[in-house]
Amino acid sequence: AGIGSDHVDLEAAMERNIDVVEVTYCNSRSVAEHIVMMILSLVRDYHNQHAIVKSGGWNIADAVSRSYDVEGMHVGSVAAGRIGLDALRKMKPFDVHLHYFDRHRLPQSVEQELSLTFHETVDSMVAVCDVVTINCPLHPETENLFDENLINRMKTGAYIVNTARGKICDRDAIANALKSGKLAGYAGDVWF
Repeated sequence: AGIGSDHVDLEAAMERNIDVVEVTYCNSRSVAEHIVMMILSLVRDYHNQHAIVKSGGWNIADAVSRSYDVEGMHVGSVAAGRIGLDALRKMKPFDVHLHYFDRHRLPQSVEQELSLTFHETVDSMVAVCDVVTINCPLHPETENLFDENLINRMKTGAYIVNTARGKICDRDAIANALKSGKLAGYAGDVWF
């Protein structure tokens, strides 16, 4: 159902001499496509517009009040491994400015190919991005990475897409930022 083995009790497996393996790339492409779909759904405000139509209405002013083009936006990925890099590559045709943070910088040829801006810190990247997609693994450094402090460094009205792990985001901080308008939207397919 997903990439990663953090949902497996690895200590219990080791105690019982059971191997735990991950099938690399098993759904990386699907997740990258899912990220693009969620970015477009959030920015275009698709779900709200669908609800308006489904309820029998279509007031164009209401339908487009929070609907934007992604063209010209700054889109950043926290981690640029298999999924993060593929998502950035898929966003390039939308004429967006692409950013990434990763502990390991990509080759210069890849940065030039995609016109990627590398950031040495997550803080630096989120401060300039309209959309941030989270694609890093869950470990002690990333647990609750997107807390109130980091979210407050983001642009007002930014969007977060989290397909990595729920615990990378502080769910109360996300909820509060959505209520206050600090974040315009959050999409994820992971649970805390």
